[in-house]
This record gives sequence, structure tokens and C-alpha cells, in this order.
Amino acid sequence: MAAPFPSAWKAIVELNVPLYAYLPAPLKHQLHGHMQVLLAEKQFEGCGGLEMTDEIQVTIAAQAGILLLNRKARYYPRLHSILVYPSTFVSRDVEYVGDHAYVEGTSARLGESWRSGALVLAWDSVKHGAMDFRDGQNVVLHEFAHQLDQEDGRADGAPILEHGSSYAAWARILRKEYEQMQATVRRGLETVMDEYGATKPAEFFAVATETFFEKPHALKGRHPELYEALKNYYKLDPAAWLKDSRTKR
Repeated sequence: MAAPFPSAWKAIVELNVPLYAYLPAPLKHQLHGHMQVLLAEKQFEGCGGLEMTDEIQVTIAAQAGILLLNRKARYYPRLHSILVYPSTFVSRDVEYVGDHAYVEGTSARLGESWRSGALVLAWDSVKHGAMDFRDGQNVVLHEFAHQLDQEDGRADGAPILEHGSSYAAWARILRKEYEQMQATVRRGLETVMDEYGATKPAEFFAVATETFFEKPHALKGRHPELYEALKNYYKLDPAAWLKDSRTKR
């Protein structure tokens, strides 16, 4: 945390993660520390012929670190390895019933989060998602949100909250918003969030997280309660960053 942040890493973040430019200076300083911890503690592995580089590791760590800002960082305690493929990869579809996993086929993926200590990403999707930070789709934010959700051993859209008294309000708001999104998708209407969030509560939380950071004004305008719930959880207000940045330019 206290070590000087390498200038080469800063250059990578500035180039590959445009959202970084909108962070207030104190948050940038926090992010540098979180990145150094993640880069030191997590094992990054290239798969499918991909050679691991500083660019890949730093780009992923920067986005993963954003989810830890302003909070007591646990640094994704269940996560040990980050596996990176050059592009879309084929993965087994696994469903969990209690502690038992069942394989139900295969599918092409851009990323996935395992409960067993690994997270898998497609590098081309990582880079594209970071560069276009206003489209509401970011595979790193999505998969690391799953890691936050899974810290208690369950993937249910309910991450560990700071206060026990917060769970009732969280469940009420997230359930209402999730059911509303399901109804909207069934009717074929436009949604602020990617409709993949309507598939299950865990995906709703991950998609809502992407939207919170990449389309904060739209989420706040259309779903103010959900925005406030995420703002209280992440202890961040992305709408304020983007508003301030546009005002200054």
C-alpha cells in the first residue's frame, strides 16, 4: 500500500482505463495502493496461448480495485488465481445445489467467477469494456462483483454488508428491482441495465454494479432506490465524478 506507484503502471491505467481520469485525487491514491496489493497477492495466468504482461495485469487490477475504494478492503479473500484467455473461451455450465456442483453443458464466455478461488476473463473483452466505460458493460466489474457476492459462500445477490441491520432494506430494494426488471424484459421493453441481469439475483447484482459505475446518471434517474443502495454499499457516487468532470472541461 505504501510503496511508490510505478509510473509505467500509471501510464497503462491512464491509457486503458479512461474512468480513472474521473476519479477524485484521493480515490486515485487509494486505487494505487489497492492495485499493488492485488498485483502482489493474486496469481495472474495466461491461458490459450496468451502471454501474461504488465498491461494485462494492471488493467484488470485497476478495475477490480475500483470496487474496493472507500471501504474496508478484503481483497477478494476467496480469490487466488485470475486466468486470462486472449478472447472468448468455452466453459462448462455448472450449477450448484448446496455444496455439490453439476455440469449442464458448455457455452462461450467472456468471463466467469468460480467459488473455488479462480476468476476467468477474456482479454479482448477486458480491454474493450474498460475503454468504452459508458456502455454499461464491463466484464471485470461484473466478475469481481460476483466475487464480492460470493464472499459469504453463496451467489445470491447479497454481498456482505457493513451492518447487519442493512440486510432487510437491501433485500427489499434488490428484490423489487429484480422483479421489476424481469417484468420489463418479459414485455420486451428497453432497460437501463443489460437484460442478462433478469436471469437470477446474482447476475442482477453484477449487472447493476456495471451500470452503477458506467451509466450512473441513467441508473440514478430510472432506478433511484437501487442507485442509493449501491451508493451506500460501495460508498462511492460515480454520478458526482462524471458531473464534476464535465463541468470542469
